[in-house]
Amino acid sequence: MGAVTGGLVCSHHHLYSTLARGMPAPPHTPTDFAQILEQVWWRLDAALDLDMLRASARLGALEALLAGTTGIVDHNESPNAIEGSLDVIAEACAEVGVRAVCAYGVTDRHGPDGTRRGLEENDRFLRSGGRGMVGVHAAFTCTDETLAAAAGLAADRGVGVHIHVAEGPSDAAAGERLESLAQDDWLIVHCVRLDRSLPGTIAHNPRSNMNNGVGYGRPAHFPNEVVLGTDGIGADMLEEFRLAYVAHRADDILAVPDTAWSWVTNGYRLIPDCENDRVTWSYDHVDSPWHVAFTPGIRALDVVGADGEVLVRNGVPTRVDTAEVRAQAAEQARRLFARL
Repeated sequence: MGAVTGGLVCSHHHLYSTLARGMPAPPHTPTDFAQILEQVWWRLDAALDLDMLRASARLGALEALLAGTTGIVDHNESPNAIEGSLDVIAEACAEVGVRAVCAYGVTDRHGPDGTRRGLEENDRFLRSGGRGMVGVHAAFTCTDETLAAAAGLAADRGVGVHIHVAEGPSDAAAGERLESLAQDDWLIVHCVRLDRSLPGTIAHNPRSNMNNGVGYGRPAHFPNEVVLGTDGIGADMLEEFRLAYVAHRADDILAVPDTAWSWVTNGYRLIPDCENDRVTWSYDHVDSPWHVAFTPGIRALDVVGADGEVLVRNGVPTRVDTAEVRAQAAEQARRLFARL
C-alpha cells in the first residue's frame, strides 16, 4: 500500500468545459489568445444549458476524485443558463463526493441584463448558504462600474472575488484597473501580464497558459501566496504539479520541486477540510515533491472523505457509476456540439 495524504485541491477550474473535448473546430483557426476566446470558449459557454452543465460538472468532479482531488474552486460561465447554474454545479460535485467553491463569472459581454443576472446569481447562491466567491470573467470584459459592483457584493457577503487577471495582452491594464479594488481574500488567476503587485492569492495554471500561448506567469516572483489550478483542463493535480515544476525550472535553473508543491498544498487555505480527507496512492513517496516530480503514473487507490466515508475503493468510485456518468456526458456533449 502506498503513501497517504490529504485530498488535493484544484484551486481554479472551469467545470463547464469538461464537455469541450472533441468539440467541432472553430470557423477560423485562432492565431492569438483573443481569437481563442472568441472562437472557442465564448462560443462554447453561450451554447450551454443546465442539463449540459450538470453532466459536465459530474464528469469533471468524478475525474477529479479519481485523481485524488477532493476540492474544486470553480469559475462558471454559461450566459444563456445563468440562473441556478451554481446550484447545479455544487449539487453535481456533492453527488460525486467532491467539495466545490462556486462562482459565476460576471461580464459585460452580454449587455446590462447579462451583467445584472450574473451578479444576482452570485448573490443568490451566497445568500442561500452556498460555498462560493463572487466571480468576474476579467477586467477587459467589464466596465469599471461592473468591477466595483462585484467587489462591493463580495465585501457585503464576506467573500473574495474570483477573477482572471492579465491572462493575455487584451487584459494588460488589469493591474491598474483593479489596484484600488483588490483585497487579500481575492483569487487572482493567471497574472501572466500583471505589471504590479495586487492583494490576493495568485492561481497559477501552467498547462493552460502554455496551451493558449500567453507566456509564463512567473508566479514565484510575486510576493503573493500562490495556488495551483488547471483552468478547466481536468483536475489531476499531481500532473499539474509536475508541469508547474518543469515550467518553473525552465525559467529558473535554481528552482526546486518544493516550491511548486507548496502551490499544491496552499490550496488547503481555500478549502481547509480537504486536508482531513485521506487519499491512499499507488506510490510510497507521494509526500516527497522530489519523488513525485519525476514519477509519472501515480494513481489514487482509495479516497476517504468526511465522516470516514469511502468515496473511492481500489480506484472505483462508490457514489456514482462511472459508465453512467460518462454516458450522460457523451449524450449532452452531442447536444452541445450540435449547437456549435
